[in-house]
Amino acid sequence: MTPLDAQTTRELMTGLPEWTVNREGGAIRRTFHFPDFAQAFGFMAQMAIVSEKMDHHPEWFNVYNRVEVTLTTHDAGGLSTRDIAWATRADAAYAPVAPRAE
Repeated sequence: MTPLDAQTTRELMTGLPEWTVNREGGAIRRTFHFPDFAQAFGFMAQMAIVSEKMDHHPEWFNVYNRVEVTLTTHDAGGLSTRDIAWATRADAAYAPVAPRAE
């Protein structure tokens, strides 16, 4: 597996506007905010099942209503389409509880 090149990364990231690419381009990151701990934990449980099915596991950190996620593909030595796919699934799982802009 090879990492995504800079141009492909830019193109794929247009569909993930809340995610940021680290300076080296080898990982993406997003912080999710929830109304409470139970919903944050529920999101993590839901995405844990997705992670197992994809055989692709995030680095994540949870404090109360916040879940910080970093994705990279170690086998590729950087960002891969697996990271983009996981981030897309996470965004979809988060959409029902995401704060709405007024």
